[in-house]
Amino acid sequence: MVNVKRPAPLHPALPGLARDLSAGRVTRREFLARATSLGLGTAAACAFGGLPTTARAAPAMQQGGTLRIQQNVKALQNPVTYDWSEMGNLTRGFLEYLVEYNGDGSFRGMLLEQWEVNEDATAYRLHIRPGITWNNGDAFTARDVARNIGHWCDTTQPGNSMASRCASLIDPTTGQLQAGALRVTDDLTVELTLNRPDIALIANMSDYPAAITHASYDGGDPFAHGIGTGPFRPVSLIVGQRCVLDRHPDHTWWGTAVYGGPYVDRVEFIDFGTDPANWIAAAQAGEIDLLYETVGSFLDAMDAIGWTRTETKSAATAVIRTHQHAKAADGTRPYALAKVRRALAMAVDNAICLELGYAGRGILAANHHVSPVHPAYADIGPVPYDPAAARVAHDAAGLSGYEHELITLDDEWQRNTGDAVAAQLRDAGIPVRRTILPGTSFWPDWKTFPFSLTQWNHRPLAVQALSLAYRSGAVWNETGYANPEFDALLDQAMALSDAAQRRAVMAKIETMLRDDGVIIQPYWRTLYNHHNGRLVNATRHPSDEIHLYKIGFAA
Repeated sequence: MVNVKRPAPLHPALPGLARDLSAGRVTRREFLARATSLGLGTAAACAFGGLPTTARAAPAMQQGGTLRIQQNVKALQNPVTYDWSEMGNLTRGFLEYLVEYNGDGSFRGMLLEQWEVNEDATAYRLHIRPGITWNNGDAFTARDVARNIGHWCDTTQPGNSMASRCASLIDPTTGQLQAGALRVTDDLTVELTLNRPDIALIANMSDYPAAITHASYDGGDPFAHGIGTGPFRPVSLIVGQRCVLDRHPDHTWWGTAVYGGPYVDRVEFIDFGTDPANWIAAAQAGEIDLLYETVGSFLDAMDAIGWTRTETKSAATAVIRTHQHAKAADGTRPYALAKVRRALAMAVDNAICLELGYAGRGILAANHHVSPVHPAYADIGPVPYDPAAARVAHDAAGLSGYEHELITLDDEWQRNTGDAVAAQLRDAGIPVRRTILPGTSFWPDWKTFPFSLTQWNHRPLAVQALSLAYRSGAVWNETGYANPEFDALLDQAMALSDAAQRRAVMAKIETMLRDDGVIIQPYWRTLYNHHNGRLVNATRHPSDEIHLYKIGFAA
Protein backbone atom coordinates (compact mmCIF):
# COMPACT_ATOMS: atom_id res chain seq x y z
CA MET A 1 0.00 0.00 0.00
CA VAL A 2 1.25 3.48 -0.87
CA ASN A 3 0.94 5.82 2.06
CA VAL A 4 0.19 9.43 1.24
CA LYS A 5 0.76 11.69 4.21
CA ARG A 6 -2.14 14.07 4.65
CA PRO A 7 -2.01 17.10 6.90
CA ALA A 8 -4.40 16.83 9.81
CA PRO A 9 -7.37 19.18 9.37
CA LEU A 10 -7.52 22.19 11.66
CA HIS A 11 -9.50 21.33 14.78
CA PRO A 12 -12.34 23.80 15.51
CA ALA A 13 -11.04 24.39 19.06
CA LEU A 14 -7.63 25.62 17.90
CA PRO A 15 -8.52 29.23 16.98
CA GLY A 16 -10.05 29.80 20.42
CA LEU A 17 -7.04 28.18 22.05
CA ALA A 18 -4.74 30.53 20.12
CA ARG A 19 -6.79 33.51 21.29
CA ASP A 20 -6.48 32.29 24.90
CA LEU A 21 -2.72 32.10 24.43
CA SER A 22 -2.56 35.61 22.98
CA ALA A 23 -4.67 36.97 25.86
CA GLY A 24 -2.52 35.26 28.47
CA ARG A 25 -5.29 32.93 29.63
CA VAL A 26 -3.15 29.83 28.89
CA THR A 27 0.59 29.32 29.08
CA ARG A 28 2.89 28.15 26.31
CA ARG A 29 2.98 24.68 27.89
CA GLU A 30 -0.82 24.52 28.14
CA PHE A 31 -1.18 25.65 24.55
CA LEU A 32 1.30 23.10 23.22
CA ALA A 33 -0.27 20.27 25.22
CA ARG A 34 -3.76 20.95 23.88
CA ALA A 35 -2.78 21.92 20.31
CA THR A 36 -0.57 18.88 19.76
CA SER A 37 -3.09 16.50 21.36
CA LEU A 38 -5.62 17.79 18.81
CA GLY A 39 -3.38 16.81 15.91
CA LEU A 40 -0.94 19.67 15.25
CA GLY A 41 2.78 18.94 15.21
CA THR A 42 4.92 20.99 17.57
CA ALA A 43 6.35 23.23 14.85
CA ALA A 44 2.91 23.79 13.34
CA ALA A 45 1.44 24.52 16.77
CA CYS A 46 4.13 27.13 17.46
CA ALA A 47 3.49 28.75 14.10
CA PHE A 48 -0.28 28.73 14.60
CA GLY A 49 0.01 30.25 18.07
CA GLY A 50 2.62 32.80 17.04
CA LEU A 51 5.17 31.27 19.40
CA PRO A 52 8.87 31.63 18.68
CA THR A 53 10.72 28.42 18.03
CA THR A 54 14.08 28.20 19.68
CA ALA A 55 15.66 25.62 17.42
CA ARG A 56 19.28 25.17 18.32
CA ALA A 57 21.93 22.93 16.87
CA ALA A 58 22.09 19.77 18.97
CA PRO A 59 25.41 19.19 20.70
CA ALA A 60 27.54 16.62 18.93
CA MET A 61 27.20 13.12 20.38
CA GLN A 62 29.53 10.21 20.07
CA GLN A 63 28.21 6.88 18.87
CA GLY A 64 28.43 4.03 21.36
CA GLY A 65 29.16 3.60 25.03
CA THR A 66 27.26 2.25 28.02
CA LEU A 67 24.74 4.48 29.77
CA ARG A 68 24.45 3.65 33.49
CA ILE A 69 21.31 4.92 35.24
CA GLN A 70 20.53 4.83 38.94
CA GLN A 71 16.92 3.65 39.25
CA ASN A 72 14.87 1.12 41.17
CA VAL A 73 14.67 -2.16 39.25
CA LYS A 74 11.21 -3.55 39.85
CA ALA A 75 9.62 -6.84 38.88
CA LEU A 76 7.73 -6.59 35.58
CA GLN A 77 4.33 -7.81 34.51
CA ASN A 78 1.82 -7.06 31.77
CA PRO A 79 2.41 -3.39 30.84
CA VAL A 80 -1.28 -2.51 31.31
CA THR A 81 -0.74 -3.27 34.99
CA TYR A 82 2.41 -1.16 35.38
CA ASP A 83 1.85 1.07 38.41
CA TRP A 84 5.28 2.72 38.74
CA SER A 85 7.03 4.79 36.09
CA GLU A 86 10.28 2.90 36.61
CA MET A 87 8.64 -0.14 35.02
CA GLY A 88 7.96 1.81 31.85
CA ASN A 89 11.57 2.99 31.71
CA LEU A 90 12.89 -0.57 31.98
CA THR A 91 11.00 -1.66 28.86
CA ARG A 92 10.79 1.63 26.90
CA GLY A 93 13.92 0.73 24.93
CA PHE A 94 12.06 -2.05 23.09
CA LEU A 95 8.35 -1.57 23.88
CA GLU A 96 7.31 1.70 22.27
CA TYR A 97 4.26 3.96 22.48
CA LEU A 98 1.82 5.35 19.98
CA VAL A 99 2.49 8.88 21.25
CA GLU A 100 5.33 10.54 23.17
CA TYR A 101 4.92 13.32 25.72
CA ASN A 102 7.82 15.77 25.84
CA GLY A 103 9.16 18.15 28.44
CA ASP A 104 7.82 21.26 26.69
CA GLY A 105 4.27 19.95 27.11
CA SER A 106 3.84 18.77 23.52
CA PHE A 107 2.80 15.39 22.17
CA ARG A 108 4.39 13.90 19.09
CA GLY A 109 3.73 10.72 17.18
CA MET A 110 5.89 7.67 17.67
CA LEU A 111 4.21 4.56 16.25
CA LEU A 112 1.46 6.93 15.14
CA GLU A 113 2.50 9.39 12.46
CA GLN A 114 -0.46 11.70 13.06
CA TRP A 115 -4.07 11.74 14.24
CA GLU A 116 -7.28 13.70 13.87
CA VAL A 117 -9.98 14.46 16.43
CA ASN A 118 -13.51 15.66 15.76
CA GLU A 119 -14.98 18.76 17.38
CA ASP A 120 -16.58 17.10 20.40
CA ALA A 121 -13.77 14.52 20.94
CA THR A 122 -15.99 11.53 20.17
CA ALA A 123 -14.16 10.37 17.04
CA TYR A 124 -10.44 9.83 16.44
CA ARG A 125 -8.61 8.78 13.29
CA LEU A 126 -5.17 7.30 13.96
CA HIS A 127 -2.59 7.12 11.16
CA ILE A 128 0.09 4.49 11.76
CA ARG A 129 3.64 5.40 10.76
CA PRO A 130 4.60 3.38 7.66
CA GLY A 131 7.66 1.16 7.42
CA ILE A 132 7.84 0.03 11.07
CA THR A 133 8.79 -3.57 11.84
CA TRP A 134 8.92 -5.60 15.03
CA ASN A 135 12.37 -6.84 15.97
CA ASN A 136 11.38 -10.37 14.86
CA GLY A 137 10.78 -9.06 11.31
CA ASP A 138 6.97 -8.80 11.38
CA ALA A 139 5.40 -5.66 9.92
CA PHE A 140 3.76 -3.28 12.36
CA THR A 141 0.24 -2.45 11.14
CA ALA A 142 -3.10 -1.04 12.20
CA ARG A 143 -4.10 -4.50 13.39
CA ASP A 144 -1.39 -4.31 16.08
CA VAL A 145 -2.84 -1.00 17.25
CA ALA A 146 -6.37 -2.40 17.24
CA ARG A 147 -5.33 -5.48 19.22
CA ASN A 148 -3.58 -3.39 21.87
CA ILE A 149 -6.52 -1.02 22.25
CA GLY A 150 -8.79 -4.03 22.68
CA HIS A 151 -6.44 -5.31 25.38
CA TRP A 152 -6.48 -1.92 27.11
CA CYS A 153 -10.28 -2.12 27.25
CA ASP A 154 -10.37 -5.52 28.98
CA THR A 155 -11.73 -4.74 32.44
CA THR A 156 -11.40 -8.40 33.49
CA GLN A 157 -7.60 -8.13 33.50
CA PRO A 158 -6.64 -7.60 37.18
CA GLY A 159 -4.79 -4.34 37.72
CA ASN A 160 -5.43 -3.03 34.20
CA SER A 161 -5.28 0.75 34.70
CA MET A 162 -5.60 1.37 30.96
CA ALA A 163 -9.27 0.44 31.27
CA SER A 164 -9.76 3.58 33.37
CA ARG A 165 -8.04 5.57 30.65
CA CYS A 166 -10.19 4.02 27.90
CA ALA A 167 -13.60 4.10 29.57
CA SER A 168 -15.03 6.00 26.59
CA LEU A 169 -14.38 2.92 24.41
CA ILE A 170 -15.72 0.27 26.78
CA ASP A 171 -19.17 -1.29 26.84
CA PRO A 172 -20.18 -1.13 30.53
CA THR A 173 -22.35 -4.23 30.19
CA THR A 174 -19.53 -6.46 28.88
CA GLY A 175 -16.46 -4.74 30.31
CA GLN A 176 -14.81 -5.00 26.89
CA LEU A 177 -14.23 -2.86 23.82
CA GLN A 178 -17.65 -1.71 22.66
CA ALA A 179 -18.94 -3.15 19.41
CA GLY A 180 -18.38 -0.66 16.59
CA ALA A 181 -15.99 1.48 18.64
CA LEU A 182 -12.93 0.51 16.59
CA ARG A 183 -12.55 0.05 12.86
CA VAL A 184 -9.41 -0.81 10.90
CA THR A 185 -9.94 0.88 7.54
CA ASP A 186 -6.60 -0.13 6.01
CA ASP A 187 -3.14 -1.32 7.07
CA LEU A 188 -2.23 2.13 8.37
CA THR A 189 -5.49 3.58 9.71
CA VAL A 190 -7.64 2.98 12.78
CA GLU A 191 -10.86 4.86 13.46
CA LEU A 192 -12.29 5.14 16.96
CA THR A 193 -15.89 6.04 17.83
CA LEU A 194 -16.30 6.86 21.51
CA ASN A 195 -19.42 6.44 23.63
CA ARG A 196 -18.76 9.81 25.26
CA PRO A 197 -16.35 12.70 24.66
CA ASP A 198 -12.78 12.23 25.87
CA ILE A 199 -10.22 14.99 25.38
CA ALA A 200 -7.54 12.95 27.18
CA LEU A 201 -7.37 9.90 24.91
CA ILE A 202 -4.18 10.91 23.04
CA ALA A 203 -2.49 11.98 26.27
CA ASN A 204 -3.35 8.63 27.85
CA MET A 205 -1.76 6.80 24.92
CA SER A 206 1.56 8.31 26.01
CA ASP A 207 1.36 7.15 29.63
CA TYR A 208 3.69 4.37 30.71
CA PRO A 209 1.12 1.50 30.95
CA ALA A 210 0.28 2.07 27.24
CA ALA A 211 3.35 0.23 25.87
CA ILE A 212 2.56 -1.56 22.61
CA THR A 213 3.06 -5.33 22.61
CA HIS A 214 3.33 -7.96 19.84
CA ALA A 215 0.57 -10.40 18.87
CA SER A 216 2.54 -13.28 20.44
CA TYR A 217 2.77 -11.61 23.84
CA ASP A 218 0.75 -13.65 26.34
CA GLY A 219 0.66 -11.30 29.32
CA GLY A 220 3.73 -12.56 31.15
CA ASP A 221 7.09 -10.92 31.76
CA PRO A 222 7.65 -8.59 28.75
CA PHE A 223 11.40 -8.67 29.36
CA ALA A 224 11.43 -12.45 28.90
CA HIS A 225 9.25 -12.13 25.79
CA GLY A 226 11.51 -9.53 24.24
CA ILE A 227 9.65 -8.65 21.02
CA GLY A 228 9.18 -4.93 20.41
CA THR A 229 9.62 -2.19 17.84
CA GLY A 230 12.26 -0.17 19.67
CA PRO A 231 16.01 0.08 19.02
CA PHE A 232 17.15 -1.96 22.04
CA ARG A 233 16.71 -5.56 23.12
CA PRO A 234 16.42 -6.89 26.67
CA VAL A 235 19.44 -8.77 27.99
CA SER A 236 18.90 -9.40 31.70
CA LEU A 237 16.89 -8.18 34.68
CA ILE A 238 17.52 -9.00 38.33
CA VAL A 239 14.93 -7.37 40.58
CA GLY A 240 16.47 -4.97 43.07
CA GLN A 241 19.85 -5.12 41.34
CA ARG A 242 20.29 -4.45 37.64
CA CYS A 243 18.52 -4.33 34.28
CA VAL A 244 20.50 -4.43 31.02
CA LEU A 245 19.48 -3.60 27.44
CA ASP A 246 21.69 -3.68 24.34
CA ARG A 247 21.23 -1.94 21.03
CA HIS A 248 19.62 -4.55 18.81
CA PRO A 249 22.20 -5.77 16.25
CA ASP A 250 19.72 -7.13 13.71
CA HIS A 251 16.85 -4.64 13.87
CA THR A 252 16.70 -1.48 11.77
CA TRP A 253 14.87 0.99 13.93
CA TRP A 254 12.38 3.26 12.16
CA GLY A 255 13.16 6.22 14.45
CA THR A 256 16.74 6.79 13.34
CA ALA A 257 15.58 8.38 10.10
CA VAL A 258 12.78 10.33 11.79
CA TYR A 259 14.16 11.56 15.13
CA GLY A 260 17.76 10.36 15.21
CA GLY A 261 19.41 7.97 17.65
CA PRO A 262 19.94 5.72 19.39
CA TYR A 263 23.41 6.85 20.40
CA VAL A 264 24.50 4.41 23.10
CA ASP A 265 25.12 0.70 22.59
CA ARG A 266 24.14 -0.46 26.03
CA VAL A 267 21.93 0.73 28.90
CA GLU A 268 22.22 -0.45 32.50
CA PHE A 269 19.67 0.46 35.17
CA ILE A 270 21.36 -0.07 38.54
CA ASP A 271 19.38 -0.29 41.78
CA PHE A 272 21.07 1.29 44.81
CA GLY A 273 17.92 1.24 46.96
CA THR A 274 15.87 4.21 48.17
CA ASP A 275 18.55 5.93 50.26
CA PRO A 276 20.01 8.86 48.24
CA ALA A 277 23.26 8.58 50.21
CA ASN A 278 23.91 5.38 48.25
CA TRP A 279 23.29 7.21 44.98
CA ILE A 280 25.84 9.88 45.86
CA ALA A 281 28.40 7.25 46.79
CA ALA A 282 27.84 5.54 43.43
CA ALA A 283 28.24 8.87 41.61
CA GLN A 284 31.45 9.69 43.45
CA ALA A 285 32.81 6.23 42.66
CA GLY A 286 32.07 6.66 38.94
CA GLU A 287 29.63 3.75 38.91
CA ILE A 288 26.76 5.66 37.26
CA ASP A 289 26.22 8.43 34.71
CA LEU A 290 22.67 9.58 35.49
CA LEU A 291 20.32 9.76 38.48
CA TYR A 292 16.66 8.92 37.90
CA GLU A 293 15.87 11.75 40.28
CA THR A 294 17.57 13.91 42.90
CA VAL A 295 15.64 14.88 46.01
CA GLY A 296 15.80 17.01 49.13
CA SER A 297 19.11 17.93 50.71
CA PHE A 298 20.92 15.69 48.26
CA LEU A 299 20.46 18.29 45.52
CA ASP A 300 23.17 20.45 47.05
CA ALA A 301 25.33 17.41 47.72
CA MET A 302 25.21 16.42 44.05
CA ASP A 303 25.99 19.98 43.02
CA ALA A 304 28.98 19.91 45.35
CA ILE A 305 30.57 16.91 43.65
CA GLY A 306 30.35 18.71 40.32
CA TRP A 307 27.48 16.91 38.65
CA THR A 308 25.10 18.76 36.33
CA ARG A 309 21.64 19.56 37.69
CA THR A 310 18.51 19.70 35.52
CA GLU A 311 14.99 20.54 36.65
CA THR A 312 11.41 20.87 35.45
CA LYS A 313 8.13 22.15 36.79
CA SER A 314 5.52 19.46 37.04
CA ALA A 315 2.22 18.28 38.44
CA ALA A 316 4.03 15.52 40.34
CA THR A 317 2.83 15.39 43.91
CA ALA A 318 2.25 13.39 47.04
CA VAL A 319 -1.14 12.69 48.54
CA ILE A 320 -1.75 11.71 52.15
CA ARG A 321 -4.98 9.82 51.95
CA THR A 322 -7.28 7.65 53.97
CA HIS A 323 -9.03 4.62 52.53
CA GLN A 324 -12.69 5.25 53.17
CA HIS A 325 -13.58 1.55 53.48
CA ALA A 326 -10.68 0.54 55.75
CA LYS A 327 -11.75 -1.16 58.98
CA ALA A 328 -10.32 -0.76 62.45
CA ALA A 329 -9.73 -3.69 64.79
CA ASP A 330 -13.25 -3.32 66.20
CA GLY A 331 -14.79 -3.53 62.74
CA THR A 332 -15.66 0.16 62.45
CA ARG A 333 -14.61 2.31 59.50
CA PRO A 334 -12.74 5.30 60.94
CA TYR A 335 -12.44 7.10 57.60
CA ALA A 336 -15.97 6.59 56.28
CA LEU A 337 -17.15 10.04 57.35
CA ALA A 338 -16.19 13.16 55.40
CA LYS A 339 -16.09 15.19 58.62
CA VAL A 340 -13.31 12.94 59.95
CA ARG A 341 -11.31 13.25 56.78
CA ARG A 342 -11.81 17.02 56.72
CA ALA A 343 -10.65 17.21 60.35
CA LEU A 344 -7.39 15.45 59.50
CA ALA A 345 -6.81 17.87 56.62
CA MET A 346 -7.69 20.89 58.74
CA ALA A 347 -4.96 19.97 61.26
CA VAL A 348 -2.23 20.13 58.61
CA ASP A 349 -0.50 23.28 57.35
CA ASN A 350 0.57 22.45 53.80
CA ALA A 351 3.32 25.08 53.89
CA ILE A 352 5.01 23.25 56.76
CA CYS A 353 4.88 20.00 54.75
CA LEU A 354 6.47 21.71 51.77
CA GLU A 355 9.28 23.17 53.87
CA LEU A 356 10.03 20.13 56.03
CA GLY A 357 9.13 17.44 53.53
CA TYR A 358 10.52 18.83 50.29
CA ALA A 359 12.89 21.62 51.40
CA GLY A 360 10.55 24.22 49.89
CA ARG A 361 11.35 23.08 46.34
CA GLY A 362 7.87 23.24 44.92
CA ILE A 363 4.62 25.18 45.19
CA LEU A 364 1.74 24.89 47.63
CA ALA A 365 -1.17 22.66 46.70
CA ALA A 366 -4.74 22.86 47.92
CA ASN A 367 -5.98 19.31 48.59
CA HIS A 368 -7.66 18.74 45.23
CA HIS A 369 -5.00 17.28 42.83
CA VAL A 370 -5.39 19.92 40.11
CA SER A 371 -2.20 21.86 39.45
CA PRO A 372 -1.59 25.42 38.24
CA VAL A 373 0.38 23.85 35.36
CA HIS A 374 -2.76 22.05 34.17
CA PRO A 375 -4.95 23.61 31.52
CA ALA A 376 -8.27 24.66 33.10
CA TYR A 377 -6.88 24.90 36.65
CA ALA A 378 -9.24 26.89 38.88
CA ASP A 379 -7.93 28.73 41.91
CA ILE A 380 -10.45 28.03 44.68
CA GLY A 381 -8.26 29.49 47.41
CA PRO A 382 -6.12 28.02 50.18
CA VAL A 383 -7.15 25.10 52.33
CA PRO A 384 -8.65 25.76 55.78
CA TYR A 385 -6.15 25.35 58.63
CA ASP A 386 -7.51 25.23 62.18
CA PRO A 387 -5.93 22.61 64.47
CA ALA A 388 -8.25 23.37 67.40
CA ALA A 389 -11.37 22.94 65.29
CA ALA A 390 -9.83 19.81 63.76
CA ARG A 391 -9.48 18.20 67.18
CA VAL A 392 -13.07 19.06 68.13
CA ALA A 393 -14.47 17.61 64.89
CA HIS A 394 -12.27 14.52 65.15
CA ASP A 395 -13.32 13.74 68.71
CA ALA A 396 -16.98 14.54 68.04
CA ALA A 397 -16.94 11.73 65.47
CA GLY A 398 -16.13 9.28 68.25
CA LEU A 399 -12.40 8.94 67.51
CA SER A 400 -10.94 10.62 70.59
CA GLY A 401 -9.17 7.42 71.65
CA TYR A 402 -8.26 6.21 68.16
CA GLU A 403 -4.59 6.04 67.16
CA HIS A 404 -4.08 6.52 63.43
CA GLU A 405 -1.21 4.76 61.68
CA LEU A 406 0.40 6.79 58.89
CA ILE A 407 2.43 4.63 56.50
CA THR A 408 5.07 5.93 54.07
CA LEU A 409 7.81 4.59 51.88
CA ASP A 410 11.30 4.74 53.38
CA ASP A 411 12.82 7.40 51.19
CA GLU A 412 13.85 10.88 52.26
CA TRP A 413 11.17 13.25 50.98
CA GLN A 414 8.21 10.90 51.45
CA ARG A 415 9.38 9.92 54.93
CA ASN A 416 9.96 13.57 55.89
CA THR A 417 6.57 14.64 54.54
CA GLY A 418 4.86 11.87 56.48
CA ASP A 419 6.73 12.92 59.62
CA ALA A 420 5.59 16.54 59.14
CA VAL A 421 1.95 15.47 58.77
CA ALA A 422 2.09 13.17 61.79
CA ALA A 423 3.73 15.83 63.97
CA GLN A 424 1.03 18.35 63.13
CA LEU A 425 -1.75 15.86 63.83
CA ARG A 426 -0.18 15.12 67.21
CA ASP A 427 0.15 18.84 67.93
CA ALA A 428 -3.58 19.11 67.30
CA GLY A 429 -4.21 16.35 69.85
CA ILE A 430 -4.89 13.59 67.29
CA PRO A 431 -2.86 10.43 68.12
CA VAL A 432 -0.72 9.09 65.26
CA ARG A 433 2.01 6.50 65.02
CA ARG A 434 4.35 6.28 62.09
CA THR A 435 5.22 3.19 60.05
CA ILE A 436 7.99 3.47 57.48
CA LEU A 437 8.32 0.60 55.03
CA PRO A 438 10.99 -0.43 52.53
CA GLY A 439 9.97 -0.43 48.90
CA THR A 440 9.58 -4.21 48.76
CA SER A 441 6.88 -3.99 51.44
CA PHE A 442 5.29 -0.70 50.43
CA TRP A 443 4.94 -1.00 46.65
CA PRO A 444 2.81 -4.18 46.43
CA ASP A 445 0.16 -2.82 48.86
CA TRP A 446 0.14 0.91 48.12
CA LYS A 447 -3.55 0.93 47.16
CA THR A 448 -4.87 -0.82 50.26
CA PHE A 449 -3.24 0.87 53.27
CA PRO A 450 -5.80 2.55 55.59
CA PHE A 451 -3.79 5.79 55.95
CA SER A 452 -0.69 6.43 53.86
CA LEU A 453 1.27 8.72 51.57
CA THR A 454 1.51 7.97 47.86
CA GLN A 455 3.63 9.59 45.18
CA TRP A 456 1.66 10.54 42.05
CA ASN A 457 3.28 11.33 38.71
CA HIS A 458 2.74 14.40 36.58
CA ARG A 459 0.01 14.01 33.99
CA PRO A 460 -0.45 16.55 31.18
CA LEU A 461 -4.18 17.03 31.84
CA ALA A 462 -5.86 17.17 35.24
CA VAL A 463 -8.71 14.97 34.03
CA GLN A 464 -6.19 12.15 33.55
CA ALA A 465 -5.08 12.13 37.19
CA LEU A 466 -8.63 12.63 38.45
CA SER A 467 -9.92 9.70 36.38
CA LEU A 468 -7.17 7.39 37.57
CA ALA A 469 -7.29 8.31 41.25
CA TYR A 470 -10.84 9.30 42.19
CA ARG A 471 -13.37 7.95 39.69
CA SER A 472 -15.63 5.32 41.24
CA GLY A 473 -14.12 1.86 40.86
CA ALA A 474 -10.94 2.98 39.08
CA VAL A 475 -8.11 0.46 39.45
CA TRP A 476 -5.80 3.10 40.96
CA ASN A 477 -8.47 4.58 43.23
CA GLU A 478 -6.62 4.23 46.54
CA THR A 479 -9.10 6.25 48.61
CA GLY A 480 -12.26 4.18 48.06
CA TYR A 481 -13.94 7.42 46.96
CA ALA A 482 -17.12 6.72 45.01
CA ASN A 483 -19.26 9.76 44.26
CA PRO A 484 -21.61 9.69 41.25
CA GLU A 485 -21.75 13.50 41.24
CA PHE A 486 -17.96 13.65 40.97
CA ASP A 487 -18.00 11.09 38.14
CA ALA A 488 -20.62 13.12 36.25
CA LEU A 489 -18.63 16.34 36.63
CA LEU A 490 -15.51 14.55 35.42
CA ASP A 491 -17.37 13.29 32.35
CA GLN A 492 -18.50 16.87 31.71
CA ALA A 493 -14.93 18.19 31.99
CA MET A 494 -13.62 15.53 29.61
CA ALA A 495 -16.10 16.69 26.97
CA LEU A 496 -14.88 20.30 26.90
CA SER A 497 -11.97 21.24 24.64
CA ASP A 498 -12.32 24.90 25.58
CA ALA A 499 -10.17 25.52 28.68
CA ALA A 500 -12.30 28.42 29.93
CA GLN A 501 -15.48 26.33 29.87
CA ARG A 502 -13.68 23.40 31.47
CA ARG A 503 -12.28 25.65 34.22
CA ALA A 504 -15.78 26.35 35.54
CA VAL A 505 -16.42 22.62 35.84
CA MET A 506 -12.97 22.08 37.31
CA ALA A 507 -13.75 24.54 40.12
CA LYS A 508 -16.72 22.38 41.10
CA ILE A 509 -14.57 19.22 40.98
CA GLU A 510 -11.83 20.78 43.11
CA THR A 511 -14.35 22.03 45.67
CA MET A 512 -16.05 18.65 45.86
CA LEU A 513 -12.79 16.78 46.48
CA ARG A 514 -11.86 19.22 49.23
CA ASP A 515 -15.30 19.30 50.86
CA ASP A 516 -15.35 15.48 50.87
CA GLY A 517 -11.93 15.43 52.55
CA VAL A 518 -10.60 12.92 50.05
CA ILE A 519 -6.89 13.82 50.34
CA ILE A 520 -4.34 15.98 52.08
CA GLN A 521 -2.22 17.16 49.17
CA PRO A 522 0.38 19.62 50.43
CA TYR A 523 2.55 20.56 47.45
CA TRP A 524 3.49 20.21 43.82
CA ARG A 525 7.04 19.00 43.28
CA THR A 526 9.67 20.66 41.16
CA LEU A 527 11.60 17.68 39.78
CA TYR A 528 15.36 17.35 39.50
CA ASN A 529 18.02 14.97 38.36
CA HIS A 530 21.81 15.05 37.98
CA HIS A 531 24.21 13.59 35.46
CA ASN A 532 27.96 13.50 35.28
CA GLY A 533 28.20 16.33 32.75
CA ARG A 534 29.10 14.09 29.84
CA LEU A 535 25.54 13.37 28.73
CA VAL A 536 23.37 15.09 26.13
CA ASN A 537 19.54 15.06 26.27
CA ALA A 538 19.45 13.69 29.81
CA THR A 539 17.24 16.43 31.29
CA ARG A 540 14.56 15.64 33.86
CA HIS A 541 11.21 14.72 32.34
CA PRO A 542 8.03 15.97 34.09
CA SER A 543 6.48 12.49 33.92
CA ASP A 544 9.60 10.57 35.07
CA GLU A 545 10.17 9.14 31.60
CA ILE A 546 13.64 8.31 30.27
CA HIS A 547 13.71 8.32 26.47
CA LEU A 548 16.75 6.15 25.91
CA TYR A 549 17.04 6.75 22.19
CA LYS A 550 17.66 10.48 22.76
CA ILE A 551 20.54 10.21 25.24
CA GLY A 552 24.20 10.05 24.26
CA PHE A 553 27.65 11.00 25.43
CA ALA A 554 29.00 14.35 24.29
CA ALA A 555 31.58 14.05 21.53
